Amino acid sequence: MNPVKAVIFDLDGVIVDTAHYHFLAWKRLAKELGVDLTEQQNERLKGVSRMRSLEIILSLGGITLSDHEKEKMANRKNSWFVDYVERMAPEEIFPGVKQLIHELKGKGIKIGLASASKNAKTVIQLLHIQNEFDAVVDGTMITHSKPHPEIFLLAAHKLGVEPKDCVVFEDAEAGVEAALAAGMKCVGVGSSEQLHKANKVISKTGEFKISALEEFQV
Repeated sequence: MNPVKAVIFDLDGVIVDTAHYHFLAWKRLAKELGVDLTEQQNERLKGVSRMRSLEIILSLGGITLSDHEKEKMANRKNSWFVDYVERMAPEEIFPGVKQLIHELKGKGIKIGLASASKNAKTVIQLLHIQNEFDAVVDGTMITHSKPHPEIFLLAAHKLGVEPKDCVVFEDAEAGVEAALAAGMKCVGVGSSEQLHKANKVISKTGEFKISALEEFQV
């Protein structure tokens, strides 16, 4: 049996609730477009690229924009998001996450971050956890967004680990599908109803017990 050699974390909704700030920024933009974005509809925006998220909002309102207009809208949303996250503090990290990372490192397990957000590096610096990761992959480094497995395959490559020896922590359905498509095991963080495809589901990242990694040995 091969032990798990690397754990790869998504950022939004797994380590910290930047997802809430994304929602506030998208809701603000949607309102300008005459679309009342609900939290339920916002679930479709989790884990996908900025442009794909905008296209989902536009489709909700039956709105068509030129590529140039879309780019301007996406950039406005991002500037609002950055304004929100720049007020973040290390205390916003979910309880138990840093302890889990340190326990994993203590077992010799490599730690990666794989976030579709182009602001991921800014966020982990604001949280003072940038040095916790052996490899970081963000939205600026990939061509395909989740559920495509590219982001996780690149993270495994940067960590120097085979995909089959990796476990991913994800809170989005698209992210779970991406992890499985990469040939990795996946821990879903959130609703078991929504994340039922994951190999294991927990309600919060900090609840994960390191002994449960034995379930993922191949």
